[in-house]
Amino acid sequence: MKLSAKFVRSQLALFKNVITETSLEASRKGQNTLGRLLARMGKGNAESRDFDIDGIPVSLASPKDELSSGIILYLHGGGYTCGDLPYAKGFATVLASRCGIKVLAVAYSLAPEKVFPAAVNDCVKAYEYLLTCGYSPKEIMLCGESAGGGLCYSLCLKLKELDLELPAGIITVSPWTDLTSSGESYIKNKRKDPSMTLGRLKRFSDCYVYGEDTKDGDKKFRSTEEDRAKDTEIKRNPLVSPMFADLTDMPPSICFVGGSEIMLDDAMGMHARLTEYGCDSRVYVSKGKWHAYLLYCLSEDDEDFNRISRFIKSKIPAKKLRWMGLDNAAKIYPAARRRNWTNVFRLSATLTEDVDKSVLQNALDVTIRRFPSIAVKLKTGMFWYYLEEIPKAPDVMDEKPYPLSRMVFDDIRKCALRVLVYKKRIAVEFFHALTDGNGGLIFLKTLLAEYIRERYGENVPASDGILNVLDEPTPAELEDSFLKYSGDVKASRADTTAFKLTGEKEEDGYLTNTTFIFDSSDILSRAKGMGVTVTSFLTAVMISAIVRIQDRQVKNRKKHKPIKILIPVNLRKMFPSESLRNFVLYVTPGIDPRLGEYTLEETAKLIQSQMALMNTKKQMQAKISKNVGDEKALIIKLMPLFIKNITMKMVFNAVGEKKSCLALSNLGVCKLPSEIEKYVSRMGFVLGVQADAPYNTGLITFKDKMYLNFIRNIKEPLLEREFYAVLKENGVRSIVESNTR
Repeated sequence: MKLSAKFVRSQLALFKNVITETSLEASRKGQNTLGRLLARMGKGNAESRDFDIDGIPVSLASPKDELSSGIILYLHGGGYTCGDLPYAKGFATVLASRCGIKVLAVAYSLAPEKVFPAAVNDCVKAYEYLLTCGYSPKEIMLCGESAGGGLCYSLCLKLKELDLELPAGIITVSPWTDLTSSGESYIKNKRKDPSMTLGRLKRFSDCYVYGEDTKDGDKKFRSTEEDRAKDTEIKRNPLVSPMFADLTDMPPSICFVGGSEIMLDDAMGMHARLTEYGCDSRVYVSKGKWHAYLLYCLSEDDEDFNRISRFIKSKIPAKKLRWMGLDNAAKIYPAARRRNWTNVFRLSATLTEDVDKSVLQNALDVTIRRFPSIAVKLKTGMFWYYLEEIPKAPDVMDEKPYPLSRMVFDDIRKCALRVLVYKKRIAVEFFHALTDGNGGLIFLKTLLAEYIRERYGENVPASDGILNVLDEPTPAELEDSFLKYSGDVKASRADTTAFKLTGEKEEDGYLTNTTFIFDSSDILSRAKGMGVTVTSFLTAVMISAIVRIQDRQVKNRKKHKPIKILIPVNLRKMFPSESLRNFVLYVTPGIDPRLGEYTLEETAKLIQSQMALMNTKKQMQAKISKNVGDEKALIIKLMPLFIKNITMKMVFNAVGEKKSCLALSNLGVCKLPSEIEKYVSRMGFVLGVQADAPYNTGLITFKDKMYLNFIRNIKEPLLEREFYAVLKENGVRSIVESNTR
């Protein structure tokens, strides 16, 4: 419920005389309380994050619906003596929410502890920080109220001294630009102003320039005519009172001031001076309003906020949604889709408490802007599909009846990922054209960090794959690393066809997910005992299970086909890359059952040796070169998309899934900072079923457990049963969970 102007004016009038005599400590507490109230007003549509810039506390408010490509540097009011970060971030949150632009609020040094020019110097550091973040001056807008309004002009004067390019514009509310208090409105509006007194302002100005808190400054600094002249001279310093500065080439400015406030002439005089120097300046006087009236967010002042928004739009370009072509590996996924199948995978985290869906939505709104290559929709071009950034986060969804339910192509054209909640579990499902398991895990970890920060107040460090949501994405994160590491030698795709698992498909598309939970130390010790990796050991168990299925289904051993498992390889371990897009290839180790019987250990060692031969930098670069070479072929480039789709689908059908029985994707050990780990009990990774094969498997390790997920679209649990039998025969214990119906 918004406050009425009449109510606010009456309350300010009640405390007018009291606040003049109150201590700075009490004033600071009251101002911070006001800031917290303001922050709540903008909370639903903006989120803030606190940090330091060279010891200066700042807060970045980010709107959910970001309309501008720029940022506001907000300098709060408070007579240079009041206003810590809680106050500064209050109106900053309102601005971000109302105007759809990021706002960096600066808690600059306060007087009398730090005197002029400390506040100006702090603001210079904040401005320079934005430049290092990649913002050009044309993308930076200054905003301030009261002392902060005057400080906006002082900052620009200092930037001119330092020969730095000035910002795109200045927005001020009741700016304090004349600390000598020479305007006639100080006398004319003395009784009309319900919120400010001349005595209070003189006290603040003394604190700022002399470093002393005096309730009656006349006695100490202005007792004689000579003292008063000297005091005026000191306070006419252009960086203290920008009203008296050379205002040549100042940025365009817009000012809002109350018609009843004693500082009316500070705003009107500054406007006249700016105009005199040929600067673009506009001032809006709100009849009957008091000092810094906009901070109270009255409904009758909505038009002033609209003016601010229009001013920002006129000076800073609107936010442009990024678009990018699909990476080399991703190009096959849209083309290979079926009416009832798209290539989707899931990552999940199970928390220790039920998920607060509204908090998660807020966390997603903040996180999504950090991932412009993942928070996208699929668009259709003339020659290729491409990705376009979505303007805002999708709605958090309730869990579907089963994991990885079909992501229809029309939905992918709107948003190619979804975030789902079921009790304590947060799951994110990605269309594989966006990213691979590595990029998906970084997204989930960053979302978790933001959720836990908002829910529990934890300060989660940007480590263990967690990105700082305040940072802008780097070019390295958005690159197609396949193109970067393509070489001259091209590998052949020739390979033998593998045995195909079959079964009776679920009529309604239901997917059964079965999870094997292992003690990670047990699996690791068994793998080490055989001299192989965990991946090789579990692949050997998988192959042994499939051998038994083929033995039952194909009695004639001479007609048996090779048993091969597709194992994705994270190329970032071979080729330096920070890409959050797909950067994975695969190897397909296996055995030929026609050659005879294999023990589990024999199979594991064979897989290990094959992977050592296949998984080398030279072999992988040759594979990259083959794929990139095909993409760059002139005939392919000029081929219309609909023909490309037909061609790529034929290639996918011929070699995409026939060369292996299924995939086993191991994301390895998932590490989380202690600030997150204590709230997370489990992590999950489910790889979607293949287009024409009924199974796929995904493995992730968290804390002391390994979670191996089998997903299938057939009714019979053929593979799970045989896999369990092989484990049991070899003394490996596991817990098995399933959504079997």
